[in-house]
Amino acid sequence: MKLGILGCGQMGETILKGLLAADAVVPETTALTTKYDAHEQELKERYPKMLVTQDNNQAASQSDIVILATNPQAAKDVLTSCREAIKGKIVVSICAGIYLEKLVGWAPESKVLRVMPNTPCLIGEGTIAVSAQGEAKSAIPVVRDLFSNLGLCTVLDEKYLDVFTALASSGPAFAFVILEALADGAVMMGLPREIAARTTAQMLQGSARLLLETGEHPAALKDQVTTPGGITTAGLLVMEDGGIRSTLARTIQKATNTSNMLGEKER
Repeated sequence: MKLGILGCGQMGETILKGLLAADAVVPETTALTTKYDAHEQELKERYPKMLVTQDNNQAASQSDIVILATNPQAAKDVLTSCREAIKGKIVVSICAGIYLEKLVGWAPESKVLRVMPNTPCLIGEGTIAVSAQGEAKSAIPVVRDLFSNLGLCTVLDEKYLDVFTALASSGPAFAFVILEALADGAVMMGLPREIAARTTAQMLQGSARLLLETGEHPAALKDQVTTPGGITTAGLLVMEDGGIRSTLARTIQKATNTSNMLGEKER
């Protein structure tokens, strides 16, 4: 499979590195584009076996699957200028807030899908959603197989992508704030920062894995480590005093509404 990543910035390169680590792409048949001279040189140095260019048409022409990884404001210009080069091909947009209706209008003769990835794709622990409409649904298995190399890949109706973006794509930032805060508390109580950060990260990773593998409700798993008058109960009381449940729930609500507003601007 020949892959092209148009606008290979931070998220585009995250996907690329994840696919390379999984041996899911071949450098010699991969093409990357950027619009900056300095960035072009950096990419050429990092990936000497790949085609690196500022010519989106050149990269798209030699690719079977084209990932649109530009910023949302550039999506229209890139797709319309490459319309012939991407004709009949699979085009995957990772641009947040730009709906399929608009993308298909810019590339009517391509199989256009939307994919929402997140930064843990870099290490094969990503959370990814795939969405398509009409004839492009036939390309879902190919795209899902590709992105499954990067983590848990789910097929979703587009109406859920805004909330998925808030939860999964923005979620790592929210998780890092929680991780940092818990570690800070441990440091305040005397634990060395390096140990506190590593312990917190492993604790969160292990807790998430336990939930995924057991399928238990989070509340049931919480109760397993909560005893009357115990240490955990005391800590949970402070969390409830701080309104952590409503704060986190409203975090997702606000991020979802913001994603929806970005999409409305592009309609």
